[in-house]
Formats: sequence, structure tokens, C-alpha cells
Amino acid sequence: MTAERHEGIGRDVRIGSPTLIVAVIVSTILSVVVTVVLGTGPRAADTGEQVVRWFQEHRDSVRWSVWAFTADAPLLALVYALLRRLLPAPHRDMFLIGGVTVIVTTSVQSWLLAGLALHADRLEPATARTVLDVAVFFGPVLTAAFITMIAPVAVLAWRGSPSIPRWLGVLGAAAVVEQAAETVTIFGSSGFTEPGGPMNLQLGAGLVLLWTLAFAVWAGFQGRFHVAPT
Repeated sequence: MTAERHEGIGRDVRIGSPTLIVAVIVSTILSVVVTVVLGTGPRAADTGEQVVRWFQEHRDSVRWSVWAFTADAPLLALVYALLRRLLPAPHRDMFLIGGVTVIVTTSVQSWLLAGLALHADRLEPATARTVLDVAVFFGPVLTAAFITMIAPVAVLAWRGSPSIPRWLGVLGAAAVVEQAAETVTIFGSSGFTEPGGPMNLQLGAGLVLLWTLAFAVWAGFQGRFHVAPT
């Protein structure tokens, strides 16, 4: 008999976790530090000279931002691993694949920014602009990872899963719709919808961070997973 046939039968087991609550709170703080320390980065429409000047003026901020993410990555991995326990297969696997992709993709973008900041005084404008062009597409492509992570949880909530509250599904659905709309930044060149611009790094990232925080805090206090009868 499949897991779907067991849905609604069996018992709910509470697996609230203080570790999860602490991990997501510290992770959220570090995520805010990353954003605040880095500030507003160079834009997709900036010239190579403007990009070089920005990295020369913000090299220390970039390094501190990369450090904060490096400290945050293990906490994010712990949060995703603990949240995965609440989900049945294949939803939990989709969620974990999305979470791993978020960490890996963000790591690659951090390498690029840190590399540009390392010898900012010797950067060539054309090189700086080209490398940054690669880095800014981190935002548009990351939408796929966020959708992969959030959509399975939203689907479970909307299907009436006993382990996921409906309100989390509503918030997740809003995040998925926004992330799908955010794919237009792949074609953007300037302004709100430019790659790596406000739609990616402020609206989209903020909504996903809110959803993750809500999911983790709820799970830390009241999280349950459904055990089908043997």
C-alpha cells in the first residue's frame, strides 16, 4: 500500500525541536548580516569602471558578508535536514534537493564576489564587469531552487496533510507564485527586474526568508509527522 493511501490513517508524532528553533534564529540573523553588511551592490547596468570602484570601496564589506554566509551555511543545512523529517517521500527529497541547491548556488556566488574583492585595486574594468555578470545571475536562477524547496510543502498543506498547517501552504503558494514571476529577471537589464536586482535580492529573498522562518519556528514548537500503521 502506498504512503498516499495511508494519509489520514495512523497517528501524528510530535517532533518539536529546540535545536531547530535556535538554528533558524541564528541563521536568520546571519542572513540579515549578509544583506546589511554588503548593502546595495553594483547594478547590472553599471559600467566596468563603476564596478571596479564599488569593489575598491567595499572590499572589506564583501569579505565580512562572505564570512557571515560561510558561518550560516552549516546552520542552513541543519535547518533543512530537520525540516525534511516532517515530509513524506517524494516531497522530502524535493525539499532537500532545493535546499542543497540554495546553499551550493549561494556558495558559488560568494566565491565570485570574494574573488573580485581580493585584488580590487588591480581589477580591469572589462574583467570585473564580466565576472559580475556571471555572479548577478545567481538571483534569477536561484528561483528554481526556491520553487523546488517550497512547492512540495505547499502542495502537502493544500492537500490537507495532517503534518503541515494550511496557513503555511498559503504563505508557500504566495512565495512560489512570486518566484515564478521573478524568472523574468533572466531577461531584465536594469531597474527593479534586472538580474541580481531588487526583485531578486529584496522582494524574493525576503519572502523566502519569511517562509523558511515561519516553517522552522512552527516545526520547532509544534512540528508533527504522520506515521502510517504497519
